[in-house]
Amino acid sequence: MIHGIWSFIIAYALVNLAVFGIYGLDKKKAIKGEWRTPEKNLIAAAVMGAPGALLGMIVFRHKIRKPKFYIGVPMILVIEAVILFLLVTKTDIASSILNAS
Repeated sequence: MIHGIWSFIIAYALVNLAVFGIYGLDKKKAIKGEWRTPEKNLIAAAVMGAPGALLGMIVFRHKIRKPKFYIGVPMILVIEAVILFLLVTKTDIASSILNAS
């Protein structure tokens, strides 16, 4: 069970790193006036990795004036946090982590 949890954590970190990169690349393209990533794709990326999207918004100062981003991405993050909280508290994940130490 622990091996699966670490695999999930590593995969989630990699996804968030990729989402962060997507936001940074889109900002770079915006500055250069090049073809941009559609907003629906940026939101979809945020669903996959809200922490990476929010960090990308802050670091690159990207999409910070658009309500669907400055409201939507934090809402996605909160929803993901609630789901994670429920998974940890309502399943055996928490006890398996504590018993592994």
